[in-house]
This record gives sequence, C-alpha cells and structure tokens, in this order.
Amino acid sequence: MLTTPRAGKEASRIKAWSGSVLRYDVPASLVVFLVALPLSLGIAIASDAPVLAGIIAAIVGGLLVGALGGSPLQVSGPAAGLTVVVADLVARFGWKVTCAITVAAGVLQVLLGLSRVARAALAISPVVVHAMLAGIGVTIALQQLHVLLGGQSASSAWENLAALPSGLNDAQGAEPILGILVIVTILAWRSVPGPLGRIPGPLVAIAGATALSVMFSLDVRRITLDGSLLDAIHLPELPHGNWTAVGVGVVTVALIASVESLLSAVSVDRMHTGPRTDFNRELVAQGAANVTSGMLGGLPITGVIVRSATNVTAGAKSRASAFLHGVWILLFALPFAGLIDQIPSAALAGLLITIGVQLIKVDHVGTAWRSGDIAVYLVTVGGVVFLNLLEGVLIGLALALALTGWRVVRVRISARQEGEEWLVTVEGACTFLALPKLTGVLAQIPAGAPVTLDISTTYLDHAAEQALEDWKQQHLAAGGTVRAPGDSAPVPAAPCACAAVSLD
Repeated sequence: MLTTPRAGKEASRIKAWSGSVLRYDVPASLVVFLVALPLSLGIAIASDAPVLAGIIAAIVGGLLVGALGGSPLQVSGPAAGLTVVVADLVARFGWKVTCAITVAAGVLQVLLGLSRVARAALAISPVVVHAMLAGIGVTIALQQLHVLLGGQSASSAWENLAALPSGLNDAQGAEPILGILVIVTILAWRSVPGPLGRIPGPLVAIAGATALSVMFSLDVRRITLDGSLLDAIHLPELPHGNWTAVGVGVVTVALIASVESLLSAVSVDRMHTGPRTDFNRELVAQGAANVTSGMLGGLPITGVIVRSATNVTAGAKSRASAFLHGVWILLFALPFAGLIDQIPSAALAGLLITIGVQLIKVDHVGTAWRSGDIAVYLVTVGGVVFLNLLEGVLIGLALALALTGWRVVRVRISARQEGEEWLVTVEGACTFLALPKLTGVLAQIPAGAPVTLDISTTYLDHAAEQALEDWKQQHLAAGGTVRAPGDSAPVPAAPCACAAVSLD
C-alpha cells in the first residue's frame, strides 16, 4: 500500500505524540491521581457535601477540562478555595439546590469565556486573592481542628475559636493521634529521597492512618457513604424562593472559580516552557465542567495549583495527563468506592488542616508588607474568616481601591533652597488631582533662580506633564535655569524638561 509524504509525516507525528504520552503523561497522570483522590474526599467533607461529590467533580474536571481546556498542563477538580462558599450554600439551600447553583455558575462562566473577557479577572488585586485563600485556609483549619480532636465543628469561625479551649481539654482517644500522625507524615514525606519520595505524601498519610485504625480495631468515626458512585449521581433541584440569595451564590461561585482557575493557569505557565494558556478557552471549559458536575451531583470545579504543580513536577508534557488522571479516578471509584468508608474522619481532618495552613503563604504576607498592602491583606483575611467569603473579598477590594486612590492623591511634591539653588522633588503618582499642590509649590520658586528638577514618579499623566512644561518655559523665559539631577549644565529652553522623567 502506497503512502503519500503528507500521510507519512502525519503518521510520524502521531507516533511521536503517542510515544511522548506513554513516556511522560501516563506516569504523571498516575501521580496526580494518587494526589487528587484523598484531596477530593477531604474537600467534599470540608464543604459539608456528600463524600462522593468530590470524586464526581474530580472525574469531570479531569475528563472534560483535560480534553477541552486552554491550559495544557493545568489539572482541574474540587478546590479548597470554594469550601467555605459551598458549605454556606449547603447550609442555606440543601445539597440539590447547591448543585443547581453550580450548574448556573458554569453557564455564567461559559458566557464570560465566549465574550472573551477572561483576562479581566486577572485585574483583581493579587493581594485580595491571596488574602481570600489565606482566610479560607484559616477557616478550614479551625473547622477541622475540632474533628481531629474528636469533636464536632461549628458553623462559624467565632464559635470554633471560642470552643477550641474546651475541645483541647476534652480531646482523648485515638482520633487526635491519627490526625496528628497524618499531619506529621505529610510534612515529613517531603524530605524522603529516592523513588519512595515520589509517592504522594497525602496518599501515604491517609493510607497509613486507615491501615493502623483497621489493624488495631480502633474505635473512631469513619467516613460514611450513601451508596455507590452511581447512587451518588442525581439531578439538581431548583430552589423554592429566595432567588436573590441564589443569584448571589451563582455569581460568587462563578467569579471565585474563574479567578482561581485563571490565576492557577498563570502560575502553571511559569512552571514550564510549553504552549501558553488560552484563557478564554480555559474559562469555557471550566464552565462546561461545572455544568456537567452540577448536573451529576458533584462539587464546583476549578483549576487547582497543588495538583497542577504536581503534574508539571511529575513530567507531564500535554493535556493527556490531566485527562488520564480523571480516567484513573473513575476506574478506581466504580469498584473500590467502598474502601473509602474505612478512612477515619480524623485522618481526613489532618489532611485538611495541612491544606488549610498551606493556603497561607509566607511570601504573600511578605509581598503585602513590602508593597504597603498589609492592611488590605489582614482586613480581607479577617472579613473572610469572621464574616463570610463574599463580604470579606468585597471589603478587601474596596480597601484596595481606596488605598490606590489615596496613593494617587498623596503625591509628594517639595521645593527647598540649597544655597543659591532650588531643589524641586516630585515623587509618587502625579496626576491632575495633584495640580493645585504642584502649581502651588512651583509658585514658591523666585524668578531667575537656578533649579534642579527631580521627577521620580511611578505615573505622570498628561495634565501634570503639561503643567511642569508650562512652568519650565516661564521660568526659563524669566532668566532662570532648570536641570535634572546629575546634569552638569542647565537644561536648554527648547527640549521638554519632562524628558528627564523616569517611570519606575
């Protein structure tokens, strides 16, 4: 049989791609599967959702976003960033209505992706996003600490914090030991060298704690399942009134899921040198996955950085890895879902506490401190923890905008005499709002005086630049001189003095 050169090239390309998948993506997908399995269970527990809802979301996120997404190496599934929101929705509306909210949020994400505004989500102040995740981490840790101690978590952070001393005092039995063992194992496993260290720490910790609890017949609470994976699949249910609150829930889930997915995709792009993310395509795929997950009774889905970073580190080269990890979860869940009800609740609590603490990044706090945004960070964290996620984020965004406006208005303009010469300094963001102060300071300089004009602005708009140019021309016409710092000769009359402006 004869083959054309074009067909031969196509066959070679397919062979090379399949070889790359077998060599890189299949092993990476197995590693991601082992990481995703316990995380999906833990996130479902933290969300007060059915346990298998996390498995459904992991399968849908892997298969659908893995096949259709715009980020080649990003892995999607249930995310810790939405646990607080989902838990609140479940408490207010019930699980089936929460699934309907997930479907509607997915539709909104698809519309946003099709309207090609995905990059607009990246304009949200990073300090607010980082603080939101930190606040979620604190909330998760406070909730699950009571479970680890053998008690019950309350619905609010205030109650969990107030009950913590009595919970610590009443802690006894094997549950605290198992939870602490999981935390220690996860942290210590990072330093295990060689092939053994490539086994995911969360899997080792959960499997080890479960094996110990079964081996020694420990009397501990365990995960409870309502039937098999197929039994967990059901259609969502429309709410009976309170449509305003439902609408707020839809927008909240859609925006948080979108922002988290897109920021995660940006982070993943920095980890590899392959194709970059198509943000609009990624958002459409995330929306389609949320529609599907909600219709099947699964948790909301986002792109998640922990699994994505694991995927890149494990050597994945294409989207086949993310897709295959969903296949492995599906193949595991159908026959072996019954093994999940052997897992002690305290063991998953230990995993969730570790996840929650890891959402608080020390480098994010350092960046907020150095940039002067530490107040925004702390206020947002406090709002998320002690009010709710939406109010905390809105307060943080409002404070960030107010702080930005204050920095624009609070430009530093000064003029002082040094011998016979005057030094004029303009620092900060100089805009038309600063014109009264700028012209007032410049008016203090005597006509004919030699002037050094030091402009070190982060932003200089046209109105401020024109005001400086007009003053310079008038001062030169009156016999004065204007030079930039470091110049040995005065600036001549023809060029604009603003040529010396440095934009940082």
